[in-house]
Amino acid sequence: MDAKKKWNEKYKEKLLKSEEPILNVRLQELSNYLNGGTALDLACGLGGNSTFLANLGYRVEAVDISEVAIEYLQLLSDQKQLSIHPRISDLTDWQSLDFLENSFDLVVITYYLDRSIFPLVESILKENGYFFMETFYLSPKSEQKVSSQYKLKSNELLSEFGDWHVLYYEENELEGRQTIFCRKKHKE
Repeated sequence: MDAKKKWNEKYKEKLLKSEEPILNVRLQELSNYLNGGTALDLACGLGGNSTFLANLGYRVEAVDISEVAIEYLQLLSDQKQLSIHPRISDLTDWQSLDFLENSFDLVVITYYLDRSIFPLVESILKENGYFFMETFYLSPKSEQKVSSQYKLKSNELLSEFGDWHVLYYEENELEGRQTIFCRKKHKE
């Protein structure tokens, strides 16, 4: 089954169960840092993080491969009059996204991993902009039904973004997740 079909089916099922979009708890806990501006939510799903950010005053670009998720988020955004601009895109072809350098104050990625996208994040984030990422990692104590290719290695996000100003980092072995919240440093 191709990725688009898989995710369309998954989101149809969630909507049939009337499941609300889920906000990432750790992103919510870091809201004191989030002061509005422009945000990019990559692999946004049904838009739990996007709606939260829009309510904080962000103009949100929300990207996902699923037409079901994007149509739902567009409807939700229209109903609640939120500044969210959803669009369908396959992130494995992120070069086609045509984002300008230094154009976002915040980039969010939750439970999506494509390591080749990290340079894009750095280029599109403004100086002193924030990056939040949370996804699965190869935990010795957690048994997730996710392929190892979509799991981070221990401390991988710290290695990748360690020269940024790291404001929050957690590697939770029991839940099998890694989370980082960091600020892009000003280039001198």
